[in-house]
Amino acid sequence: MAADHASRRAALRAVLADRGLDALLVTDLLNIRYLTGFTGSNAALLVATDDDADESGTVVSTDGRYVTQIAEQVPDLRAVISRASAAHLVESAGTHATVWGFESHIVTVDEHARWSGLDGGVTFTAAPGLVEQLRAVKDEHEIGLLRAACTAADRALADLVVAGGLRPGRTEKEVGRDLESRMLDHGADGISFETIVAAGANSAIPHHRPTGTVLATGDFVKLDFGAQVGGYHSDMTRTYVLGSAADWQRELYDLVLRAQQAGREALVPGVECAAVDAASRSVISEAGYGELFLHGLGHGVGLEIHEAPGIGAAATGTLVAGATVTVEPGVYFSGRGGVRIEDTLVVREQAPELLTLTDKTLTVV
Repeated sequence: MAADHASRRAALRAVLADRGLDALLVTDLLNIRYLTGFTGSNAALLVATDDDADESGTVVSTDGRYVTQIAEQVPDLRAVISRASAAHLVESAGTHATVWGFESHIVTVDEHARWSGLDGGVTFTAAPGLVEQLRAVKDEHEIGLLRAACTAADRALADLVVAGGLRPGRTEKEVGRDLESRMLDHGADGISFETIVAAGANSAIPHHRPTGTVLATGDFVKLDFGAQVGGYHSDMTRTYVLGSAADWQRELYDLVLRAQQAGREALVPGVECAAVDAASRSVISEAGYGELFLHGLGHGVGLEIHEAPGIGAAATGTLVAGATVTVEPGVYFSGRGGVRIEDTLVVREQAPELLTLTDKTLTVV
């Protein structure tokens, strides 16, 4: 299944019409990729509200390095070549559009001032997050890429464990490099983010960066990692114990697993994002460890590793079918160790679709 970029632009036009805008000047490269398929490092896109057939006012611009690439990746849009892509579109506006939205959460003050001073007859108005609002709901093409990214991560982790890659004597950095290499071997285009490998007391640091710390018998080892396929990211966390598990480790793991299950089960269309967080967090709070759950429950994942919707105690909005999110409760005992369990899931009408399939039963390796 190919991405339907024209349908995405049509959906954006409906949003622009509701906002009373004649066009949107898109300069965020990920948003341009979402709307056109273009993956170069310099571009601007003008989406005209009344241009139903993409025939006149909707145009993409890039520089001379990408003449061939833009013709191949965006054959359905008119392309203009200019190093100063966004400024060129403003100067070429003519009378087609007068009130343009711009991505004020992306554009610098200096860029806005420069565009406003150009003789293009355009009035600019801030229009932050309009494309990101659309990106929050994935189509089946996107979900297919997310599923492939999650599969690459699942298989890499399975290989690592079978090969004895989690063993006393290895360093966190060695394990991280090993896992990243295996994701590439299983079809990933790249990694989603720097792999977190946190052993022993370091497992109590939510976003610990791998060091030369040596894994030891009795350690919790927390692995937070992801693969990237076609620009889309997976995200998964599993926590293991090396050698043998103490009673406190089993009890802590069971608590986090129950909280994670509660969060997964709360993923239904129409539910408030804050309520999903509460469903999971209440399990940990009722056990007396609420203050040790140090972050939100989850986030959207797609072209960015963290994108809308956010799932936390202060989150706003509701979930809709097609949203792809993580559920990742954690409890962290500073100086001793911690557990986080995370999955990537798609919100569906009947039940959430689990994309990260690695078993979550406490595993002692």
